[in-house]
Amino acid sequence: MKADSFDEAVEIVNGSHYGNAASIFTSSGKYAREFKYRVHAGNIGVNIGVAAPSASFPFGGQKDSFFGDLHGQGADSIDFFTDRKIVIERWI
Repeated sequence: MKADSFDEAVEIVNGSHYGNAASIFTSSGKYAREFKYRVHAGNIGVNIGVAAPSASFPFGGQKDSFFGDLHGQGADSIDFFTDRKIVIERWI
């Protein structure tokens, strides 16, 4: 999906009910950094697509993308209330 402006790209991502992954392709470090902080998605790709989260990523989903069992004890209870982001970047 292509956006006409950076702000429109952020609106498209944040306007979705799902928050599994989002990617940006840019040569601007400013826009890459701002994208990582402004979008509501658990997996962020910079100059690389994020097809599916790796099994080693500590991610259960954001928004309506949440999956897995609810673990209500110990460290899992803190993780449940924590929005994590995994950022993968590729610069040439």
